[in-house]
Amino acid sequence: MSALPKVSRPLLRDEAYELIRHAIIDGSLPPGTPLRDADLADQLGLSRAPVRQALLRLAEDRLVVSKPQSYTRVAEFDAGDVRDAVRLVRALHELAVREALPRLGQREIAEMREANDRFREAVAEGDVGKAIEADDELHEIPVRACGNRAVAATLDRYTPLLRRLEYARFSSLPAHRSVTRHEELIDALESGDEKTAAQLTSTIWTDLEALLEDA
Repeated sequence: MSALPKVSRPLLRDEAYELIRHAIIDGSLPPGTPLRDADLADQLGLSRAPVRQALLRLAEDRLVVSKPQSYTRVAEFDAGDVRDAVRLVRALHELAVREALPRLGQREIAEMREANDRFREAVAEGDVGKAIEADDELHEIPVRACGNRAVAATLDRYTPLLRRLEYARFSSLPAHRSVTRHEELIDALESGDEKTAAQLTSTIWTDLEALLEDA
C-alpha cells in the first residue's frame, strides 16, 4: 500500500477523508486495495475512529466497498456508476453555467483563462495531476459564482468518480481538444451567450463517457 502523509493538525475525520479519497482517485490506492483502519490510522498519524468515519463516508461515495466483519477495500471501477455520475455532473454544470452567467465579471473570466493556461501547460507536460487540478479550478468558478450550495455539494460528491477514471485513462482523454473547448466556453460566457455556453459545457463532460469503453 502506498504511504500516505501524516495529518499535521488535529481534527481529523474530514482530513482523513480528503487524503484517502485523493489517494483512491489518483490511483495511489488502486482498485481492490485492502483498507485496514489500523494501518491507515498509523500512516496518517491518527486514531482509528476518524479513519473509520472517513471510510464510511467513502463507501457512501462508492469509492470504497465494505462487508462487515469481512473486508473493506477500494472499489473497482463500475461503468454504470460512472456513467450515472457523468450525466448528473454534466447536468449540474450546465445549470451552474446558466445561473452563473449574469454574475460573472471580468475577474472570474480572467481566472478561468488562467486556469485554462495551466491546464494547457499540464497537458503538454503530460502531468495528469496538474491538468485535473487546473480543470477543477476552471469549472469551479461558475459553480462558485452561481451560489447554489446544493449543486456544489453534489458535484463534490460525484465528480471524484469521474476524476478517478481520468487518472486511469489520461492517455485516452482528448485533453488537447478540451483546451479549445474551454477557450470557446470562456468566450461564450464573456459574451453572455448562455445557449452556447451550456452546449459547450455539456460537450466537455460528455467526452468523458468515451473513457468508459476502456475502463
